Amino acid sequence: MAQAKKIGMVLLLIFVLYSIVTSPSRSAQLVQLGFEGISNAAKAVGTFMTGLIK
Repeated sequence: MAQAKKIGMVLLLIFVLYSIVTSPSRSAQLVQLGFEGISNAAKAVGTFMTGLIK
């Protein structure tokens, strides 16, 4: 089971590197989209916590 997980991680890493090399602009857009999603989620949690305090 551990061997399969290790192989899966290596394949995922190879896929990510291949995607970055073949289409760097699209990869940058996806990373930016991911960080925007994380930022929006953090803001929503902050708004929720503020609502609980009031």
